[in-house]
Amino acid sequence: MPRPDKPPIGLAVSRVAKALNRAFEDVLAGAGGSQPVWLILVALRARPDSTQRQLAQVLSIREATLTHHLNGMERDGLVARRRDPENRRVHQVVVTDDGDAMFRRLRSAAVAFDRQLRAGIDDDRLTVVAETLQQLAINAAG
Repeated sequence: MPRPDKPPIGLAVSRVAKALNRAFEDVLAGAGGSQPVWLILVALRARPDSTQRQLAQVLSIREATLTHHLNGMERDGLVARRRDPENRRVHQVVVTDDGDAMFRRLRSAAVAFDRQLRAGIDDDRLTVVAETLQQLAINAAG
């Protein structure tokens, strides 16, 4: 049972997660992007020419949600969709030159944000934090 003078750990983690997410969104917006754009570009860098279905699975989002994001990214010239030559019913998603430039800008912003988060915390403590968060996720899953 949690001590009365300490909030439940789930509440503390939720508050920190929201604060970090907001701060990261602000950093990415300052670089001209957003978290969905960043995550999609990272996934496409790791798996070039992915299909929309594969991307949705990798990102753990619904295909309709991904389609919404891809429509905006395609409109902005960051990605292009093309028919798979093996199966014309399937669309592959490719990063354009502008998308590659956006990826580099967002990566620089993400790396700087990571450095900011790590400031003043030694590697041993960061390892303990990462392990603790992983265990909390395992515990949450049951």
